[in-house]
Amino acid sequence: MYVDIVDLRQFYHSQLGRVAEQSISMALASLWARLPEERLVGLGYAIPYLDRFRADTERAFAFMPAGQGAVNWPPGERSSTALVFEEELPLPDSSIDRVLMVHSLEFAESPRETLKEIWRVLAPGGRLVIVVPNRRGVWARMEHTPFGSGRPYSRRQLTALFRETNFTPGATAEALFFPPSQLKTVLGLRSAFERFGRIFSPAFSGVIVVEAQKRLYQGLPVAVRASRRVFAPVLAPQGVPTTREALNRLSPCPPPSTK
Repeated sequence: MYVDIVDLRQFYHSQLGRVAEQSISMALASLWARLPEERLVGLGYAIPYLDRFRADTERAFAFMPAGQGAVNWPPGERSSTALVFEEELPLPDSSIDRVLMVHSLEFAESPRETLKEIWRVLAPGGRLVIVVPNRRGVWARMEHTPFGSGRPYSRRQLTALFRETNFTPGATAEALFFPPSQLKTVLGLRSAFERFGRIFSPAFSGVIVVEAQKRLYQGLPVAVRASRRVFAPVLAPQGVPTTREALNRLSPCPPPSTK
């Protein structure tokens, strides 16, 4: 089940959320320096990180799953937000250069179908970066942050998932080595925790940041499948029965004629 959009916003507006954003942004910067004139889509709740790349891109969109909810982005400008179903993105084939998934893959109902859909919309040579909770880390075990919900992953699981969906795994990074505590003393030591963790215990980071590239020399099997979206009408007019129709329903049927 997705974390609600209200809870995500509250977390990133808290002191712990701002420090976590800085740590993850440093890991992202080691993989993506600049994205000049490229088309970028953030899937999940990637708004805190899209702001750092948007100035260089040709255009940037924030796609938010229906189960999570959506907010307007960027504030004070024309909205670039869309409420989407992850397995049927409203984009043509090969139309996007980069995709950034944050608070997304760990909640996906079908991770393979979601990645196949991302493969479809990525341009040849397009790149994907996923930020997911590390199943070995402390953050995945604490439910007071968004990283404590959903399905955590290991590096081996992500690599296998990429290969099944026609992606070539690339560079990796780690973030969130400090404990998910609101105490000012712990947050003040965040930089020391991060430096120590990257050197001595990278396997126990709070999140894993992995890049993958769209692979072209092996085709995906094509399978016809019906849309999984179910449209339930809010109003379904049936009409009001007339008095005669109502009486016919109530009165017993006449006996058959003996003639």
